[in-house]
Parts: sequence; C-alpha cells; structure tokens
Amino acid sequence: MSEQHLDLAALSEHPLRYKLNNEVHARPPVPLEAPQFISYMAVTHNENDDRNAEIAHLRALAAAYAVPMPEIDSEHLILDLGAFLVKWERHTEFSTYTFIRIPQPGDVTDEGAIRAVPAGWLAEMPGHLLVATHVELRSAAEVPPTVVMSRLSPTEARQMVASQVADGAAWVLTDFLLTDGWSRFLIIDSTLTPRQAGRTVQRLVEIETYRMTALLAFPVAKEVGHLLGRAEGELADLMDRMTVTHTPTDEREVLAKLTQLAAEVERSVARTTFRFGAAAAYHSLVRHRIAELREIRLQGFVTIQEFMERRLAPAINTCAAIARRQEDLSGRIARNSQLLRTRVDIELQRQNQELLAQMNRRARLQLRLQQTVEGLSVVAITY
Repeated sequence: MSEQHLDLAALSEHPLRYKLNNEVHARPPVPLEAPQFISYMAVTHNENDDRNAEIAHLRALAAAYAVPMPEIDSEHLILDLGAFLVKWERHTEFSTYTFIRIPQPGDVTDEGAIRAVPAGWLAEMPGHLLVATHVELRSAAEVPPTVVMSRLSPTEARQMVASQVADGAAWVLTDFLLTDGWSRFLIIDSTLTPRQAGRTVQRLVEIETYRMTALLAFPVAKEVGHLLGRAEGELADLMDRMTVTHTPTDEREVLAKLTQLAAEVERSVARTTFRFGAAAAYHSLVRHRIAELREIRLQGFVTIQEFMERRLAPAINTCAAIARRQEDLSGRIARNSQLLRTRVDIELQRQNQELLAQMNRRARLQLRLQQTVEGLSVVAITY
C-alpha cells in the first residue's frame, strides 16, 4: 500500500483555530538588559469604550516619531519608536502601557522612562489612571545591593519591602507607596538572563495592577455592609411581626414589605456579583505572580508575599465575607417570604372553602324552596 499524506487544506477548519492557538503565545515579556528604565501605566475603561480610540491614540504617537503603525488584529502591540519602546495591552477592565528606554547621562531616576514620552500625548490618553509604576533595572556591579540597603534610614528600612527573586538571581526593593503619583520598584540584576529580567518586570507590574483592581471591590463591600446591616434589622422586625399577625390583612402587609426588601437585596446582588468575583480572581493572580517570583527572605525586610498577606488579604477576605453574607441574607428573605406566602395561601384556601360551603348551603335552600313551590303548584292545579 502506498504511503498517503493528509492535506490539511482539504479539511474544514474551525474559524478560531489559529486565534486560540496563538493565545498562549500572546503578550510575551520584552527581554531586558540592565540598565533600563520602565514606566508602566494601567487605565480603566468600560467594555463599551471604543477600542479604536486607543488604537488611534497609539497611531498618533507612532506618527509623531515617523514610525509606521502595524495593523492590529489582537489586543496587544509592541512599538519601537527609537527613543523608547511602548507596549500596549487591552484587558477586560483596563488597558496597560509600558514604556521602556535605556538611561541616558543626566537622567533623573525618579522620572523613569516616562520622561521621553510626549506630555501632550499622555494627557489625552483614553481612560482613567489606576496604576502608575516606575521600575528601575540595574546590574549588581553598578548598584551593589549591600550598598543600597546600608544607605536606608531606619524609617525607610521599616517601610521597605525587599527580597531576592528568581532563586537569588536578583534583588527587588519597593515600599508600595505613591510618591508624586508613582509607585517604584528597584531590581538589581545579578545573574538574570534578558528573558528572566523581562518576566520579572512583567510580574512586578502585574502584581501592582492586580492588587489595585482587586481592591476596587473594597469600597463596594463597605457600602454593601451598611445595606446589609439595615436589611438584616428590617428582616428581624418583619419576622417578629409575622409571629404575632393573625389577620390576612396583616400578613399581606408583611409579605409586601418582605417582597420589597427582597427586591432591594437582589438588586445589590446583581450590582456587586461581578465586582466581588473579579476581586477573588485578581487576588488569585496576585498570589500566583508572587509565587512565580520565587522569593528568598532578606534579614530585616518583609517579602512581597508577607506584605500582601498582611495588607491585601484582609481586604479581600472582607469582600468575600460580605459577598457570602449578602447571598445568605437573600436566601433567608426568600425562605421567610415563601413561609409567609404559604400561610397566606392556606388562609385564602380556607376562605375559599367557607365560600364554597356557603354556596352549597344556598343551593340546597334554593332547591328545597323550588321543590316546595313546585309541590304547592301541583296542589293548586289539582284543586
């Protein structure tokens, strides 16, 4: 039998085959070699916001540097403008812009890579700024870690979060504070490869982004907590009234108020379910990115994992507790409404039975009266 080769072109392909296969290769980290300045920004947007507005904004930046803009058929783009590199990514709730450039003589460290980006273009960036981070990548030969740490004042040392990452191949220092609107990371590279350095930077900015997006649920949780406190008090009062009501009118009044309370709580559930679910998902991503850093503790400093467990985890746990409490209250209102509705239905059935019994008695009386009349009529006619 002769060997046959299958021609895939003869088969009908799924329309998303190549797109799904390329998804696992999307958004690769940019290889980096020290020294580098990286400025990162994340801006929130609604799903209804026009994606084309962001692309047009990027096209204007490329035109300003006379660089041809490639066609964008995905949700990410890397654009080399010569003076700096810009990486754009669009996610469900936010878009990110990463600016990368090599430090020049006379550069101010605090200004990062953003110094090279036109200020007018930045001012017209679509969306609302949520995260702004400067990352400085230096070699251990240029910036010895021991020298950096020895220069920290006691106050700075207490606020500093520092650890070795990538199994000791680099040091990371930050305080997660906003200075002039920016948070800052210092990465001291000892033996990182360019791809490792790029992945380390990407993980750090993703930790910062997912930390902030997870915390978007915390103000919502506080607001819902006030609603739940009031609603639980109203439910307890209505249950007390339900135990002492004896007339159908009172029961229907309590049922109407229970229905109104149920609608209010369900509206809150519908409004906050996505936010609380997103907070849990973002927190899971934060923990996953921290695990990928492979941290090693430095004596006298808090690791990123310890900082997040101490500062971020309680807020996320509060959101999860409020979400469970809200679902529990919704279920209790539904059960109590069903119980009261059953009592009302039973009372209505009893009233209907009494009405039917009265109708039967009237029918029997009418029948007897008719028989009497007919009997009298027969007697009268016979007479």
